[in-house]
Amino acid sequence: MPESAPLVRHLTATGFVVWRGRTLLHWHRKNRLWLPPGGHIEPNEDPVQAVLREVEEETGIQAELFGSPPAFPFAYPPQLPAPVTILLEPVTDGELQHEHIDLIYYCRPLAEPPPVCDPALRWVGVEELERNEPVAPGDGEPAATVPEDVRLLALDAVRASQHNHQSG
Repeated sequence: MPESAPLVRHLTATGFVVWRGRTLLHWHRKNRLWLPPGGHIEPNEDPVQAVLREVEEETGIQAELFGSPPAFPFAYPPQLPAPVTILLEPVTDGELQHEHIDLIYYCRPLAEPPPVCDPALRWVGVEELERNEPVAPGDGEPAATVPEDVRLLALDAVRASQHNHQSG
């Protein structure tokens, strides 16, 4: 019986950025999907640092977290804000099949975000998420709908921001 290759898993962090009842999605050119900003957690980086870095790198927006469950009532050891959920995502990029253990956070900009001029970025509201009609990102790419997990998490992020008194 041949031995199977060990499963390769990467830790990633993803941020649903919410502003004024909409969430920001970007066109992932490699996977041809509308996704929230996110990416791999770098060595010596915690998940919160990773998600805020990825949001800024992919959108230019400096953000903060919201919607995490409350911390436990002790001072030591320090606690990081917990993700809203954790997804186990099968990934195939090129020849390497692996999984992402994806820590999902909800974020909001620290200041009013600049207007979006890149067709690979789009603010999506509740009605558009509920209709989920295909949208083309430009550059001759085909139109695509938002994947169901992304759509449902985006809707939850927007609704959670409306229940949070400091939300954008």
